[in-house]
Amino acid sequence: MVAAGICGTDLRGYQGRPGPVQGPACGHEFVGVVASVGRDVRTVRPGQPVVAPFMFSDGDCVQCVRGMQSSCQNGGMWGVAAGGGQADGVRVPFADGTLLPVPLDEHDERVPAVLTLADVMATGHHAIHASAGRKPATVAVVGDGAVGLCAVLAAQRAGIERIFLIGHHEMRLRIGHKFGATDLVSAQGAEGWTQVIEATGGAGADLVVEAVGEQGAMDTAMAVCADGGAISTVGGPHGVLDSMACFLRNVTVTGGLAPARAYLPALLDDVVAGRLDPSPIFDHTVQLACVDSGYQAMVDRQATKVLITL
Repeated sequence: MVAAGICGTDLRGYQGRPGPVQGPACGHEFVGVVASVGRDVRTVRPGQPVVAPFMFSDGDCVQCVRGMQSSCQNGGMWGVAAGGGQADGVRVPFADGTLLPVPLDEHDERVPAVLTLADVMATGHHAIHASAGRKPATVAVVGDGAVGLCAVLAAQRAGIERIFLIGHHEMRLRIGHKFGATDLVSAQGAEGWTQVIEATGGAGADLVVEAVGEQGAMDTAMAVCADGGAISTVGGPHGVLDSMACFLRNVTVTGGLAPARAYLPALLDDVVAGRLDPSPIFDHTVQLACVDSGYQAMVDRQATKVLITL
């Protein structure tokens, strides 16, 4: 292992809240160097830096062939169906279908940016591109966590000119502005909804990214979405969208569990070329031996996302 991240999904387990990750094995975002390979592995070799998406996949099943590696019939999530990446090392099943070689030295300053591609940047990209419809004129991102911030960056990269970021943490909103958010909305509840509606001439946003998964965020997403618009749900859902409201207002629901492996090659090319740098989402770094302090920093809202180094 070279570097790993702490995700909000890990944090739920740390706090004893419902979710897929309950420990003690945690961590589904990691960059490492291959130590050894099985005899059938063809695409990676010992000594090679690699990045792993947050779910492993065989690369051969019907879902993987369709580009939906997050639905792999034989795959699963690190820290749930296999060992976690917050460790000295991890055994990778289906290495050929999962790992992507990284053409950088393990000490390269771009490694944190590469690490974001394992989950949050791939998920932010998915949030904007999951819907195959016309490019939205306005996007509202609900949630200023790492996924929400990466969705802002993805929207900016997609050429969307009006990007609202709805959040409550000044430090994170500053990152969002740097990533391309044109309108920062920190007011809570109906006051925040009104700001978005009024700023869009009463219509609402064409695309709303729901990047939290809690009921309050889902209610906000529905409130600020334009009739005939779309809500892209990429926060692990612990609430429900009003299906009748979606029906009556012709709101499309898209998003879902991002097939990060499908997006990794193009995103990695952009990081290596210097066209993409989501690394500012890591605003706190801890050594693996002190990982508990990283979890606590996120619980206390002293960190947006924690980088773990070995």
